[in-house]
Formats: sequence, structure tokens, C-alpha cells
Amino acid sequence: MPLLYDWLSKAAKAQGSQKKALVYRDNYLSWRGLLERVDRRAQEFKAMGIKDGAWVGLMLGNVPDFVVLALALSKLGAAIVPIDPTTGARELELMLTAAPLRALVTRPRGSEGSISASGQTTPPPPTQPAASSPRPRSQRTTVPPAPGGGAIGAASAAGGVSANPEAGAEVRRRLQGTLLTCSVYKHNQLDLDVDPLAILFTSDSLGDPKAVLRSEKNTVAATDQAIAALDLDADSRLLVAVPLFHAYGWDLGLLPTLRLGATMYLEEELSARRIGKLIREHKIDVLPGTPHMYADLNRQPTAKKLEVENPRYLAAGSKLDPLIAEDFATKYGIKLLSCYHSTEASTIALDDTGKHPTSVGKPLTGVDVRVTGADGKPVVGKEGLVWVRSKALSPHALGPYDHEVGKTPASPGIGAIDKQGWFRSGDRGKLDKSGKLFLTGREDDVVKVEGKRVALGEVEGCLESFPKVKQAQALVIDDPLTGAMVIARVVPKSRCQPEEIIDHCARNLAPYKVPRRIEFCDVI
Repeated sequence: MPLLYDWLSKAAKAQGSQKKALVYRDNYLSWRGLLERVDRRAQEFKAMGIKDGAWVGLMLGNVPDFVVLALALSKLGAAIVPIDPTTGARELELMLTAAPLRALVTRPRGSEGSISASGQTTPPPPTQPAASSPRPRSQRTTVPPAPGGGAIGAASAAGGVSANPEAGAEVRRRLQGTLLTCSVYKHNQLDLDVDPLAILFTSDSLGDPKAVLRSEKNTVAATDQAIAALDLDADSRLLVAVPLFHAYGWDLGLLPTLRLGATMYLEEELSARRIGKLIREHKIDVLPGTPHMYADLNRQPTAKKLEVENPRYLAAGSKLDPLIAEDFATKYGIKLLSCYHSTEASTIALDDTGKHPTSVGKPLTGVDVRVTGADGKPVVGKEGLVWVRSKALSPHALGPYDHEVGKTPASPGIGAIDKQGWFRSGDRGKLDKSGKLFLTGREDDVVKVEGKRVALGEVEGCLESFPKVKQAQALVIDDPLTGAMVIARVVPKSRCQPEEIIDHCARNLAPYKVPRRIEFCDVI
């Protein structure tokens, strides 16, 4: 029996209809109720021709349908491919070129965007080929123009689907009782050594989408390591407000819930006011979050001590400011646990005491971390390159480069795995004598915004592809109210307005990559 569906079946048998599995707003599903819905959706997918080995995209946010459909696909032996529903046209083309899909589930699309069942606005499909964003400083992967005016782009040629999900579908059907559409396509099955359970996207060092293949074996390892490190059990109450379509929410929200038969509170509105209300009302004891989210919670006028036994409130995605951690402990009575997590290696390290917010703690049991100099020799107490090895490490990734174990050069690049199984994370850091890891920066120009990777070179390439821009520089600043955000310094070729440049970027980049401010200058 496929892994995730097996976990669901065991939880439903143990918990029945008495225990809540999934809570969303004022509604909930018991474990038995969740199993029944999953079985019905699996039959519906099967009738559309989706079967074992198919790769199916779920372009949905943190809504119950995501969980139900993911588990239904698991029952059929299909690989689950979560995709951010706000992904731009160009990036979607690149993603689907890397991971050609058999089917894609999307929210409704209209001429000016439409409101989904969960209340979010979905942008209309593109009417022309997605523009590539060349980066003059290095070679980048770009999407060639689609033939015949752009109905089917490069992704379709690779056996997937274009940035317009409705184009070229063999079958396009509304899922019963929802506003969701499932489009099924002809595709060419990739010949891989890995049979993926799920395919999770991140960005490589140049900003291109990188599809990380998760096998059953490393999914089990990643889940068991997280459960042991966080001391989770069936009575744990997990609030998942970070996206399930990213590895952080997937690994520390959905997977432990299924494995243990715990209760997951799902939230799509990532606002401090809403999260503060939920953690008080439901006595949430496990909260994967970001430093920016906790900073927002600190500013809430209703902030007060929480009566929660054994709270495990995690901060990952960017560096935790000690002042944020101290303020949260003062106002809520809970110490934040700094965490190191990546899409490729899952949870790597954790400060399980909450006493050292400047560190990400010690590596989890079963995870090896080493820091080396440029010559590859280990160093202690000095800054160097961070390498990771564990059973949770994904064995293969698809994208501009081949990241398969044993097929990389003797000196692997960022994001690759060497022949001994060591993953070059791209992070820089140092280990102290007690084994605590401190992250100090990156080898490349990748930064974190909203917990997501942004390659500044990709943003610069997009800016410089605009006809009125001569040269550009992308930067990240920390705003006390909005957190980390991208801004740009631009040398114009001709007179233009900041709004023109921002609109161009919005058409070609994911929302969190779009510069929030344009500064004009004569020279960079």
C-alpha cells in the first residue's frame, strides 16, 4: 500500500470518527471522515485515467482539498507535485519543463481573476508566451517562445503542460462538489531510477525552479527524525499556517500528522491576528513558523501568556533575531526553537532548548553536518561551507543540472550530492565545540524572503530584460513592519515610471521576488 495512504488508513483505524484529523475554520474532518473523502476522490481521479506512476500537480493553497487530493493521489500510487498557486507564468513554464505532469488541479480562472472556494483571488491564465529573464552575468535556463502564438510552450514539448493549464488537455473536468478543475494531458514518462512519492519545488543557485524528488524511504526518515526531535505524539495539535506546497509545511505539518494520527489545524490566512486567535483558542502546541511571523505576533495588542504544555514553536526560513525571540518569550511565555530546514534534506538541525536563538542548534539524530573550507577539509570554530548527509536526503532533483547521487563531479556544485552522499547546501556557517551550528550566509546570491529562496541575479536579469532598463541591482532589506523584501536600484535607458518596471517583474516573477521599491540612479 502506498506510504501516505497507508499512514492514513492506520490513523483512521486507530482514531475512528472520534478524533479530529483536520480542522479548517469552523469545519473539521475526523480521521474516518477524511479516509472516506480520500477514497471518493481516488475513484474520481482513476476515472480520469490517473494511475500508478503519474505525476499530478496540485496548484492549491492551505485548504482541506489539498490534503484530500494529495492522499487520493497517494492511494493510486501517483506522485504528488505541490505548486504555489501564485506562481508566475514564466516560472510555471520552467517548473513544468523540469517535472512534466500527467495532470494539474487548479482553482478557477477568469478574465480578471476569480475567487476560489477558499476566498483567494486567482490570476487569469497568460495569453502570450512567458518572457524569459536573461541574466547577463551567467548562463541561465530560459523558456523558448511557444510555437503558434503561445498556446503550448516548452513544457508541453517536454511532455508536460504549458503555463495555461487549460491548453492542450486531453480531459478537463470539474471535481465534483468543488470549483477545482483537473486537466489531464498526454505526457512522456521520464526514465528515472527514483520512484517519487512527492516532488517538491525549491530554487537552485541561479533562481531556476528545482524539482526535488522525495522517495518513500527518505520520507519515512524525514518524518521519523522530526517526530523524535520534537517529541510529537497522537495528542499533538499542529497549526500549519506556512504553505503545504513548500517543504517546510509538508515536512513539519502534513507528514507528522499522518504518521501519528494527530490533529492538524490548517490556515490559509497568514496574518498575526488570525494565528494569535487560533493558538489561544485551540492551545496549539506545535507551530512551524518564520521569524517574520513571530515578529508580527509580538506586535499584537492581544499578546499574552499562553497556557500550553510542552510548546514547540519553530522558527525557520531565515535567521532568528534574538530580540524577536526574547520579546516572544516575554509576551507569550514560550521560547522559540530555531530550526534549520531545506527542501533537499528536510529538517537538519534544531535548537530544542530555545536558549540559543543565534544558533540553529545541533543536528538531529541521524543527520550528519560538516563545515569545510574551500579545499574540502573540515574546520571547527571557523566559517566554511555547510554539508549535510542523512537518510532523509532526497536522492535526485530535476532542473538545469543533474543532482543524482554518484553522477556529480568530484567537486559538486551548490545543491549537488557527492559520491559519499554529502549534500552541498550552499549555506555558509560554523560549528562550535559543542556541535551547535551557526549559519552565517550563502555561497551564492540566494536570499530568503517570506521563507522562500530568491536568487538576486534572477531578479536582476528580469529587470534588465525590460527595454527601458540599462542596468539593475537587486537587494534585500529588512523592514520592521513587512520583514525581508526585495528592492532594486535601476539605471534607466529612457524615461519610465517605477510602476512600469514593477508590472514587468510581476508578469515574470513569483510575487515574493518582485521588487517592492525602485530606486533610479545614474550608475551602479
